[in-house]
Amino acid sequence: MKEPDKVTLESLQAGLVTARKDANPQQILDLIPYSSFIGARAKIEDGAVLYYMEKRPSNIGNPSLPAIHGGVIGGFLELSAAIELLYSFNIEKLPKVVNFSLDYLRPGRYKTTYANCSVLRHGKKLVNVTATAWQDNPNTPIATARCHFLVS
Repeated sequence: MKEPDKVTLESLQAGLVTARKDANPQQILDLIPYSSFIGARAKIEDGAVLYYMEKRPSNIGNPSLPAIHGGVIGGFLELSAAIELLYSFNIEKLPKVVNFSLDYLRPGRYKTTYANCSVLRHGKKLVNVTATAWQDNPNTPIATARCHFLVS
């Protein structure tokens, strides 16, 4: 089995510059192996970044419904929030999670899941981000997360 490539600080910084210049947040996700493992993608839609996770059998946690594993939903929201910071702000290294709180609101069915993020406060060292996941309608979220990241 091939060992995954390590993301170096230099490759991350070069990827960030290119992604921002090309207005393509997917280029940042492509640097992170976990994003391809769960099928996370990103695109610009209506001037904001829309994150989405394609349905894939390995993400199922409850095969009787079937429903997406809660850990996959949480990982997707944390990843989306971190990419939002890297793409939208002049942050040159991976933000470190200080606190992460997740509310599961509805079952995540076996279908494409979408997310959007909002930066609530950006201080010198700490950033507060919310991330919301939905499937059919943004007004009926399946989960919401509050994230605090250390960025310096």
